[in-house]
Amino acid sequence: MEKQQTVREEASISGVGVHTGNLTTVTFKPAPPNSGVTFYRTDLPGKPAIKADIDHVIDVSRGTTIGIDGARIGTVEHVLAAIAGLGIDNLAIEVDGNETPNADGSSLPFMNTLKKAGIVEQNAERKYIKIVEPLYYRHDDVTLSVLPADELRVSLTVSYDHVAIGTQYASFTITPEVFAKEIAPARTFCFLREVKMLQEQGLIKGGSLESAVVIGDEAILNDDLRYPDEPVRHKVLDLLGDMFLLGRPLKGHVVAVKPGHARNVAFSQQIKKRMLNGQTKPRAAGAGNKVSGKGKSPKQLDVNVIMKVLPHRYPFLLVDRILSYEPGERVVGIKNVTVNEPFFQGHWPGLPVMPGVLIIEVMAQVSSVLVFGEDAEPGKIAIFLGIDKAKFRGMIVPGDQIIVECELLRLRRNACKVHAVAKVEDRVAAEADMLFGFMETDS
Repeated sequence: MEKQQTVREEASISGVGVHTGNLTTVTFKPAPPNSGVTFYRTDLPGKPAIKADIDHVIDVSRGTTIGIDGARIGTVEHVLAAIAGLGIDNLAIEVDGNETPNADGSSLPFMNTLKKAGIVEQNAERKYIKIVEPLYYRHDDVTLSVLPADELRVSLTVSYDHVAIGTQYASFTITPEVFAKEIAPARTFCFLREVKMLQEQGLIKGGSLESAVVIGDEAILNDDLRYPDEPVRHKVLDLLGDMFLLGRPLKGHVVAVKPGHARNVAFSQQIKKRMLNGQTKPRAAGAGNKVSGKGKSPKQLDVNVIMKVLPHRYPFLLVDRILSYEPGERVVGIKNVTVNEPFFQGHWPGLPVMPGVLIIEVMAQVSSVLVFGEDAEPGKIAIFLGIDKAKFRGMIVPGDQIIVECELLRLRRNACKVHAVAKVEDRVAAEADMLFGFMETDS
């Protein structure tokens, strides 16, 4: 059984932020089991806490910035990569500025500081995100995927139209030893042609040849590289830091082509969504037990079970599958929208857009599964009594997959209230509170 880890004692590192140019001190302190990693802005009133969580990412333009309620900390990825690479689970990080130090542009100084503090086991079992089925993400020419594996492995490719880099590939099974030797020292890099643009944007005020690999028009301007393929190794480092924001270490094989902070974060958000939907299960290390809700794995229901619950039939059965079903709590279902939907023949056939009323109907049908469950009482149906706070936030078109997340707000003998959200990828398309009454079909 693997144990969670923290540091034995506090240790600090100071330096200049690469973008702000501000002098900042970061202090690592022990934290209790199951508390995760939390940053504290000690220079602000009340020392606001910012949990290292993917939901707290507020900027990914030239690094990863997390924040909450107006407090923010920039360029956290190199710090988080060191924490992830060393296998630390719980940590309190005090920062007296709005950006972590850049140091030499790698994770090496942070790793050495954490090692100086000492790494100790805690009396709690480490919990992993265990990938049990492939998950894919694509945006333009950027692709990321994660496949089932018994350890964390990262295989990454970068490709630049530049003679000094070209196409580079690296693949590592991530352990503390491999991270320390092969990844932590790899420095961030930038192109000389970008420097002026970034300076005009008020960025890289703390950048220099001592804190980054700078690539000129024809060659690398630094005296030497730490690795012949240092750029791709640093991209592995960035990916580890960004994915640490999932909150638990990952067991899976991550395959990435031309990733960056924005895509790393979007991919991590997709993994988290699958976790919540019950498809990618977090598991305790070595135990093999699936963790969800009250300790049980959410059920998935196919269309045959759905047709037992819902009275609808073609062309008005609008639920293709139930991805996650937790009785009396929440349900997640999907509807695949194709150009062959019968309503597209008459609803804007030249510019097919799914009618808002049918989006509500999809949400209502998924909600009915939550209300009645897979063992629905025969002869009973749910009818609309009211819709509150309904909002449409985006169009749904052919090729989209609608993911409907429903949560039971209130249940009575003859009525219930449900909050439903319809999403396409990470975008909310519609949401509403819906009130249903129960009716006997023979009355």
